[in-house]
Amino acid sequence: MQPVTTSLLSVVVPLYNEEDNVALLTQKIHESLVGYDYQIIYVDDFSKDDTKKVVKALKDDKVHLIELKKNYGQSLALAAGLDYAEGEYIITMDGDLQNDPSDIPEMLTYAVSEEYDVVTGIRQKRKDSLVKKIPSKIANFLVRRITKLDIKDNGCALKVFTKDIAKDLNLYGEMHRFITLLAHLEGAQIKQIPVKHHARHAGVSKYGLERVFKVVADMMLLLFIRKYFQRPIHLFGIFGFLLILLGIIINLYLLVVKVGFGEDIGTRPLLMFGMMFILAGIQLFTIGIVMELLIRTYYESQKKRPYRIKKVSVGGEVK
Repeated sequence: MQPVTTSLLSVVVPLYNEEDNVALLTQKIHESLVGYDYQIIYVDDFSKDDTKKVVKALKDDKVHLIELKKNYGQSLALAAGLDYAEGEYIITMDGDLQNDPSDIPEMLTYAVSEEYDVVTGIRQKRKDSLVKKIPSKIANFLVRRITKLDIKDNGCALKVFTKDIAKDLNLYGEMHRFITLLAHLEGAQIKQIPVKHHARHAGVSKYGLERVFKVVADMMLLLFIRKYFQRPIHLFGIFGFLLILLGIIINLYLLVVKVGFGEDIGTRPLLMFGMMFILAGIQLFTIGIVMELLIRTYYESQKKRPYRIKKVSVGGEVK
């Protein structure tokens, strides 16, 4: 396939203990991007093996190595690579050779010729165990149900982004799983295409069933961000007002019972519920106000990156 763009491409790959994969991955990227102007950005997330040494030993001028000061996780490693990338189109992929770089040219065709902001892969005939497939299916189901965004495979790391979308993605925690959704929230036009998927070439998977709980927690956070991040008072204030109103109604009813009918209300559980609703409502309303102030501070304060870089090497030499 002939190159569809002369613009610089950046291939961003987070690495963690991939010493047996990175040399072959580099070779496959080179074979797939013949005729393109590109840079390969490996982000070493404080690997415990010889991943860094293998990358430096390549002595490849197209290979940039970012070494993080500690293990931050895949999201922040990816964020470091996206921040560093210089290309007009930025490609992300995993470092375990399960993604196939030969799919990149076709994805670039859609991004360039049809002007999609994000082109994401749908893994065909996944070569993963159930331990990885189950959390992935749960995540995909939750995204579709909660956001109404019909993404068939959020877990596929092979994606092509335009530079402006990629640079605006604020990744933190474990949000790399929902990077397509984050791009959608930024207004990106998204295209999904089938891509190849291979069994892991070497090493062991870093994922387990505990991802299910992380997926649910992250989805709750994304739901809040999607609807109420810039107006948290609309969520907390409404619930707070409803609880206060319910508490007042209960207490007015008890007041009528006490004054109008002379009945004893001191031992009634309903009195306790009435007071609790009022207090909880005031707390929620107050939380909403505090969060409004925090959001203003967030937007007005200087941005600081949540990761620290130890060093950057190009072609095996410290930059």
